[in-house]
Order: sequence, then C-alpha cells, then structure tokens
Amino acid sequence: MPIDTDDTDDTDDTDDSLPSAVNHWLAQFEAALAGSDAAGLAALFTPAAHWRDLLALTWDVKTVSGTASVVDQLLRHGQGAAGFAIDPQRIRPRQVTRAGSQAIEAFFKFETVSVRGHGVLRLSLDPASSSYKAWTLLTAVDEIKGSEESVGSRRPHGAADSRDFSGPNWLDRRQAASAYADKDPEVLIVGGGHAGLSLAARLRQLNVDALIVDREQRIGDNWRKRYHALTLHNQVHVNHLPYLPFPANWPTYIPKDKLAGWFEAYVEIMELDFWTRTEFSGGSYDAQTERWTVTLRLADGSSRTMHPKHVVMATGMSDAPKLPNIPGLEDFRGQVIHSHQYSDATPWQQRDVMVIGTGTSGHDIAQDLHSNGARVTLVQRSPTLVLNIEPSAQLPYVLYNEGHALEDCDLITASMPLALMKTAHRSMAKQATVLDQQLLNDLTRVGFKIDKDDETGWQFKYLQHGGGYYFNVGCSNLIAQRKIRLEHYAEIVGFVASGATLRSGDPIAADLIVLATGYQGLEFMVRSLFGDTVAERVGPIWGFDDEAQELRNMWTRTAQPGLWFIAGSFAQCRIYSRSWRCRSRRRSKAY
Repeated sequence: MPIDTDDTDDTDDTDDSLPSAVNHWLAQFEAALAGSDAAGLAALFTPAAHWRDLLALTWDVKTVSGTASVVDQLLRHGQGAAGFAIDPQRIRPRQVTRAGSQAIEAFFKFETVSVRGHGVLRLSLDPASSSYKAWTLLTAVDEIKGSEESVGSRRPHGAADSRDFSGPNWLDRRQAASAYADKDPEVLIVGGGHAGLSLAARLRQLNVDALIVDREQRIGDNWRKRYHALTLHNQVHVNHLPYLPFPANWPTYIPKDKLAGWFEAYVEIMELDFWTRTEFSGGSYDAQTERWTVTLRLADGSSRTMHPKHVVMATGMSDAPKLPNIPGLEDFRGQVIHSHQYSDATPWQQRDVMVIGTGTSGHDIAQDLHSNGARVTLVQRSPTLVLNIEPSAQLPYVLYNEGHALEDCDLITASMPLALMKTAHRSMAKQATVLDQQLLNDLTRVGFKIDKDDETGWQFKYLQHGGGYYFNVGCSNLIAQRKIRLEHYAEIVGFVASGATLRSGDPIAADLIVLATGYQGLEFMVRSLFGDTVAERVGPIWGFDDEAQELRNMWTRTAQPGLWFIAGSFAQCRIYSRSWRCRSRRRSKAY
C-alpha cells in the first residue's frame, strides 16, 4: 500500500495549543455523535473531508469522502462511540504536511459497546471561521471487548506445564493440536508466506484455531528457493512481522535465505500450526452449515477433507505463472522456463540466455546471469518504470525511519485515504524523476523505453497491477553500459532452433529463454480452485474498486461467505491482519 511521506514535523513540543485544539474538536465530535446532530457534525469537517474506518464502527474497510457523505455514514454507524481523547501513549499532536497540505495530526482513542479503538485525526484551520476542522479522520478497531489478545498481562499462565506432572506437557499439547486428528480448524490459511504468517499470528493471540497449509517442503521455501542473489528491495524497518520485529543488527536489505530462516523460527516461536508439503485442492461452501468442505493433498500422497468456517487465500498476488502465447517459440530447441522456475545461474556460465520481460524479476535474473558469466539479452515487451533503489524507491517509507513506534507508523499509513495518497505519490514520483535523471537518460540513450504515463509512481502501479516497475540495484547500469544486450520484443520476427531472429536480420543466440512475464491474477486462482460460480460471485480482486477508495476484495468480506484474501507487502499484511483478526473474532460473538 502507498505510504505518505511528504511529511514535515514542525511541532514545538512545548506548544500546548495543539493538544487543546484536538481535545476541543474531539469533545464537540463526541457530543454531536451522541446527539445525532447532523448540522453539528457537518460544522466539524472541511468540505473535502475523508473518513476511513477499519472495522471500528462500520465493521468494514471503508472510505467515504465529502462532508455530506461523511456525516451520513457517521450517523448510520457512529452511535455509541464515546470516550474520544488524545492517546498519551502515542505521538504527541504535531504539525505535519501530508499530501502537500498542512494539518495538525493527532492520535486518539475511543470505544464502543463492543470494541476499543484508536484513530488519527488531521485538523485544518478554516480561515472563514478561524476554527479547526477535520480534513481526515481514521477510526480503527484495536480489540473486541471480551476477546482481547492473550499478550502482556493476559498471557497464558502456564501453571499446568510446571505443576501437572502426570498429564501431557506443553510439547505434547502442541503436537496434538497441530495434528488435527479429531478436529477441524476454524480458519484454514492457504499459503505460508508473510501474509499467512501475519494473519495466523494475529489469530493465535485470540485463541482462534487457524491452520496454515503450504505445498513447499519447508517453511520459508517460498523465499529460500528463489534465485541465488535475491534480497528484499525495501528496507528492514518497514518489513517486520507482527509481535516479533527483526533484530536491530539485521541488514537494511534482508537476504532471501535469512528471511526464510526467520519464517521458520517465527512459526516455532509464535506456536503457529503449519502443514508443509500440503496442497490445497479447492473446496465447496455449504450455506446451511456455514462451513467449507475442502480437500488437502498430503505429503504421503493421501487426501484429507476438512470443514473450516473460513478459508483465507494468502498465496500472494498469485502463484500461477502467466505464459503468453509466443508464436514460433516451439521452434526453439533450447530450454524454456518461467521466471518462477529460475534459481541458479551456475549451469549457464559462458552460455547465451534470453530473458523476456523487464519487470523486477526480469532485471534481477538478467543481472544474476550476467554476474555469473552468462551472455544475456534482455527483451523489453513494454515501457517499464525504473527507479534507483536508493533513495528514490525508498521515498514512500521515510516515515518508518524517523524513530517513531512501528504501530504509530502503521496507523499513520492506514489513515491516509487513497485519493490523498495519489497526491502524495505524484510528488514523490516527480522527485524520483529528478533524482534519477542521469540513469533515465543513460537508459533512454541505449533504447530502453521508460514508462512515463503513470504520474503516481511505482506504489500505484503495484496497487493497480501488482508490478510493472524495477528498483535498480545494478542491472540498469549494465544495460546502459551495453554489458547486458537490450532488444525489443516487437523487433523479433521469429524464433529458431538457436534463439531468435530480429527484423534487421541479426540473430539473438540463446541456450535458455526465461519468460519473466508475470503471473495470472487472483481471479484465475479462484476460478481454478472454487469454480466459475464462486469466481463470478467474488469478482475482481486487487486493484481499486469503482469509487477508487479501497482495494477490491482485500482484507474484507467478499460476496462469497467464508472466503477471504490477504496479500501485499509486509506492511500491508501486518496492518490489515490486525483488522481481519478482529472481524474473525467478532463473527463468533453475538454482536
């Protein structure tokens, strides 16, 4: 998700006028809510106000914009919300610049009959009335009363482990629970990457029985088995998993094998139930029992049928490779693989390799091959957005490197409506273009086509399409220096046994062709696992909804009861797994 960082903190910590302004607004807001006072509420918001709610009042992930819509929705859903007050445990109210506009930014807490919540308020000074009015308002659920997380003072007591010498010990109980010999999980999570782990850890603290299934042989293999030189392309401080941050001595850019090992340790430490070498084969939903019938193929070749209440697809954007129809490719006599099958450059030393596709995978694989002695041709199919990994690609994450608590940064991130995020990211995209102008000129000089159409930058490409950009960690320089050959797909007139032929008549020699052509959308996966009816019912997944306010079918209820999706960056999964776990627990209570 985009993270707004055109932020300047102009606060004087001794200035008591900011908390006073915030407290005054919160008191008026609570009174207007309690009295169902539409006019009073309207007077508290700017005409271009936004309210974003993460399950606290609407039990949905929802954004509304404009004073009339905000007031209407608050009157519908805000009754009973009370106790609005500045949260003394969070960042003190301060002056900031967000999306190019100045505001007072403040954290507050509140509660309803069912939940305790936190929020972020941004106040703008109205010149006409000389009063502060709300520009943005976030209300986010923190915990459900009666179903608080088992952490801190609510942690398990552990008395039985130390005093009941005749009964099963902790390990016996863990092994029995993980076996699911005589029970079904309440939640079945398909996929053991950071999305699945984040959600399972959240549910574990609420004593919601959740089982992760993953087809890989070992926890962390979704990273461990990827190409040799891979590291994360964003920095460590934004990528923590819930409850257990990475150690302070970890590298800024985490290597894949280090991350894979952390996943294994995380599952053990957080006591997550995780079945490896288990393939989810699909399922059907019974509306009468409100349970799924799902089939799992186990490591020994046998099958297991389960009946969970919820199925959460945590497979990432998709794990089904997109294999375009490339006319004449069957005439090539070398090896053809998709990028997800690539892991090692060693067999291709001093050999010719063609990589088709200029997204992140295409660039990284081309660089890995070149660095290990292969002769590489990178084939560009369409214009690609390119940024240097530092500082340009990290601009959206500056907030997480300013010394604030991770939870505060997450709440600030969640508080910005997408409409304002676009404004912020247009500014960052312009800044990145200036910072990277020399690189872009060098690439253009050798014929690389830069995508200049999307003015909102790489984050919105990710949110809309899941890719279409590259963070330069060296491959762009190799292309500019002509150490990696660049060709355009439109110039290829055909494939031959030894590679391809260009329109000019020149050959492209290849022993291996790597198709870095991306992945099928999540809709493809839903259709293949659950059938056409469920796929049509759910509709598009990821990208913006019709109002361009929220991602479609992500982290929220879908039109198919009991079917959920969690995907995205580490930060997205950390933030929205918190909301999802509250929704899951709420469904088991009589609210």
